[in-house]
Amino acid sequence: MSRALLPTADQTVGPFFRDGLVYDGDRQLVAPGTPGAIILDGRVLDGAGDPVPDALIEIWQPDAAGAIVRETGSRRRRPGSFSGFGRCETDPEGWYAFTTLEPAPLRQGGVAFFAVKVFARGLLAVLDTRIYVPGDDAALDADALLAGLSPGRRSTLIATRTEPARLTRDIRLQGDDETVFLAFR
Repeated sequence: MSRALLPTADQTVGPFFRDGLVYDGDRQLVAPGTPGAIILDGRVLDGAGDPVPDALIEIWQPDAAGAIVRETGSRRRRPGSFSGFGRCETDPEGWYAFTTLEPAPLRQGGVAFFAVKVFARGLLAVLDTRIYVPGDDAALDADALLAGLSPGRRSTLIATRTEPARLTRDIRLQGDDETVFLAFR
């Protein structure tokens, strides 16, 4: 008799996200309609360009003034608070979407970005990347990480402003236009 073998929790990162990682309001760093609120969205795609319907995306960011947020309350959002942290599952088409504030650079002349973590089926480790805010070409050109990349690789990290209050960036796990992922030692 043949039995299908299933991965156990120590063999893969997911898709076990429902077990304690998702919570009400996890993708809303601010309430919709909050002054200055934007949508950050995109799709998570595999090496063939197909959607990954069971990924989990985390973002970490400074606030709209460029300050590192020290506020607690990510799991229990309080009206008017901003923790700088959000988490979103992808839908069946691989889409994620956050309601947040557009971050400002951490320092004068710097570039604004979201720090991003990607959890997905088949990954043995979390992937780290960035999503840069478009618009300040001089700051983007001066950024040490972006300056070290070819134009094609660099474009995998910079969001597109699709509407005045919407930034979009797909995350490609492999293949053509694979997102640049970071290794921390």
